[in-house]
Amino acid sequence: MSILIDKPEFTSHIMRALMSLSTVTGESDSDSQGIDGAKLLMNLAGVMTETLMLFDDPDECLGAYYHRLSHMLQSEPFPGEFADKALPPAYIIDYETERGRELAKNLFADWQECAFEFYELMLFVSHNLIMSMEQAGQPRSEIFKMLIAITNKAMGYELAAQELCDIVIENKIGGEGWRMADSVSGLSAIAGRAVALSQNACELFAQPALPDKLDQIAYVMTQEAIRLGVPAGTDWRFGLAANDCHYNAPYELISSLWPDCHELFYHMDIMDLMDQSVACAKAAGRMLALMAGGEVPEIEPVIAKPLAMAAMTDTYKTVCYDQAAIMR
Repeated sequence: MSILIDKPEFTSHIMRALMSLSTVTGESDSDSQGIDGAKLLMNLAGVMTETLMLFDDPDECLGAYYHRLSHMLQSEPFPGEFADKALPPAYIIDYETERGRELAKNLFADWQECAFEFYELMLFVSHNLIMSMEQAGQPRSEIFKMLIAITNKAMGYELAAQELCDIVIENKIGGEGWRMADSVSGLSAIAGRAVALSQNACELFAQPALPDKLDQIAYVMTQEAIRLGVPAGTDWRFGLAANDCHYNAPYELISSLWPDCHELFYHMDIMDLMDQSVACAKAAGRMLALMAGGEVPEIEPVIAKPLAMAAMTDTYKTVCYDQAAIMR
């Protein structure tokens, strides 16, 4: 079906696609289906993030999007603070917004107008979705505030990942003679370090399995690499050291890279440790794709992928072990 020149139908197509992404189903086909409001906002935030990346200054366009949407809604975002855990975890936000970004890329393929026209269309979609959610009982100011918070995070992850890649390419590889493998290990290690520091005195370290948080951040890295051409597979943990082996965290790489990362995070106001870990994991996935992707990779994927995983997990374990020793 062609919907290329029928803007009302194209708008309906976007709404249906977002609703489909956000539908939750029960354990059986007979269970009722419903729309997960948080997923809907995250998917919408992903579409908007990808849309704004079409412009030269996406950060400035993001502010203009909020201003226009506020005028259309005749409402400012809720002025109060979010309660603890009101927002989904950072890795969930990244996963769902990436689904929205993928939807946007598919929509662009069908769109024959300019990027600004698509932006205007998404303003209309955003307004309609928020008004629809308000009918379910949640004030539009609170919905608007949550959309802003999620979109800010999604845009922050993307821009931070871009900047981190530039830092390791220009400053570390170009300026200090790092190898590509060093850049992947360094970024992966800092992601693992941030996860470890986010734990409450690393209480989960005593458990036999690594915590779900670390697995989720590793998933952020692997999915970013796979999206950019690294072969998918089950060999990410191939050859990793056993739990009773000595941990080999890349201290020198961390010490060299962390000051640059800290300065970037401070400048971008990304001070939450899990947000930092997501940004570093995405950057590590991109550098991994540069190193292990393509027809003639610098390092074969079967070697490169466990290298990245080892740097992340060993650093996590090392930081937890050091903190546990201090607590004794």
